[in-house]
Amino acid sequence: MKRILTLTTTLAGVALATSAAQAQELNIVSWGGSYTTSQIEAYQKPFTEMTGIKINSIDADNPVTPLKAQVEAKNVTIDLADVELSDAVRMCDEGLLEEIDPAMLPAAPDGTPATEDFIPGALTDCAVASIVWSTVYAYDDSKFTGEKPTTIADFFDLEKFPGKRGLKKGAKATMEMALMADGVDAGEVYEVLGTPEGVDRALAKLDTIKDSVVWWEAGAQPPQLLADGEVAMTTAYNGRIFNAAASEGKPFVIVWDGQIMDFDLWVIPKGAPHLEDAKKFLAFSTDTQRLADQAKWISYGPARKSSAPLVGLYQDGKTEMGPQMPTNPDNMSNALLNDFEFWADRDTELSERFNAWLAS
Repeated sequence: MKRILTLTTTLAGVALATSAAQAQELNIVSWGGSYTTSQIEAYQKPFTEMTGIKINSIDADNPVTPLKAQVEAKNVTIDLADVELSDAVRMCDEGLLEEIDPAMLPAAPDGTPATEDFIPGALTDCAVASIVWSTVYAYDDSKFTGEKPTTIADFFDLEKFPGKRGLKKGAKATMEMALMADGVDAGEVYEVLGTPEGVDRALAKLDTIKDSVVWWEAGAQPPQLLADGEVAMTTAYNGRIFNAAASEGKPFVIVWDGQIMDFDLWVIPKGAPHLEDAKKFLAFSTDTQRLADQAKWISYGPARKSSAPLVGLYQDGKTEMGPQMPTNPDNMSNALLNDFEFWADRDTELSERFNAWLAS
């Protein structure tokens, strides 16, 4: 799906027309749904208003797929893409991305350099993080009249909590959650998963619910599976569940126990047709105010420290967004930070093993 925003508003009293050397548009690929909406509202509309540059917002189930295909074919039309951390690191190592000098990023309002203002891990050689998000699981509260699920182990307990389960059709996050549900401490998950026995253990745990799983691939699917009553619980991206509850009034509840935290980051493909304007947008969209503004539209935590105090209410004007963030202390008692180096090194191997298990 492709949505084109044609915003050409000029700031009153200020001549900010683009020069002939500037691009008249940028092609930006992201994940769609409420997440892309948050980027359009917080980043794209203000950027277009300031510069006159039109943004073509393009949705993909995973922006890595078209980006990699275009760079390898040497036919690049994408200017920026929003990707996960392990993918950003791997594509940078493969020479598919432009390197990004952190000196181009704006300082915090108090003058703190960007290199000190972004939270640890948010800046890499070829990527700049905008948000911290989580894979969680959620349930429809109206379907549970008695005891409610509260732990990651409950997701795998079909006897105590019967019903279908929604799971992402992929190894990443799915295997970590299986190990935590099987009693592995969050701090030891990657050590265990890095062994053949650990892989076997994760798949064995998944075996216990395999016949009850409805597999999903796109982020919009889990809230729809819950809304349609196709599953009793599902893993999901926390922002998707929050928006379904806050915007649509769905009785969905997030279980934070066993959440897997990750970054999403902007990357610029090698051969981007409008490189300089892509860099301008990247810097603009990751300043302190813009990252705080995004939290008005979705419950993903800003990647800058200076943005956190500026996070206020949801767009409904009444919901405090701080408690909805993955990084809220109350939500982090059993949280796992995705090990991007582990997945950059092991993604192919574990995905092949997972897919073989899935087909068996």
